Amino acid sequence: MSIFLDAWSVLAVLAGGFFFFVGSLGLLRFPDAFTRLHALTKADNLGLGFVVLGLLPQMDSWFAGLKVLSIWLLVLLSASIISQLIARAIKRREW
Repeated sequence: MSIFLDAWSVLAVLAGGFFFFVGSLGLLRFPDAFTRLHALTKADNLGLGFVVLGLLPQMDSWFAGLKVLSIWLLVLLSASIISQLIARAIKRREW
C-alpha cells in the first residue's frame, strides 16, 4: 500500500509543479494585467492544492495534515483578497 501512496504523492506534486509552471508562463505571456493576474491566481491555487494533496499521505499524524490543510486555506483566502486589491488598484490607475 505504501508504494501506491508514494506514487500518488509524486504524481500530485508533479501536477502541482506543472500548474505552477503554467501560471508563471501565463504571467509572462498574457497581454494585460487582468489576464496575467487571473492566470497566476487560478493556476497557483490549483498547483498548491495538488501539492497539498500529494503531501497529505506523507504526513506523520492527522494534526500535521490539518496544519497543511489550514495553510492551504489561508493561502486561498489571502490570494483571493490580494488579487481583488491588485485588480482594483490597476483599474483606478487606468482611469
